[in-house]
Amino acid sequence: MLSGEILVAPMTSPYHVPAMNMAKAIVTDEGGILSHAAIIARELGKPCVVGTVHATTSIRTGDRIRVRALPSVGHVEILSEQTVGDGK
Repeated sequence: MLSGEILVAPMTSPYHVPAMNMAKAIVTDEGGILSHAAIIARELGKPCVVGTVHATTSIRTGDRIRVRALPSVGHVEILSEQTVGDGK
């Protein structure tokens, strides 16, 4: 993972903290307000959307996405999809 990329994962654990520290934002399939991802993101001051259910199956490596994490609701939007053969 490169610094400034968005981390998309099924869930996070202490193993993910180095990547979370480098990430611009964090998105997980599972979790709630007291999940590991939410707590660490809050400590790091990173936007975080948890409990998306389908992020890891909908978002592919190389897709451009926007993450909006508000106090009561989160939104993840795919801006452009990585096409097969782009070499990335």
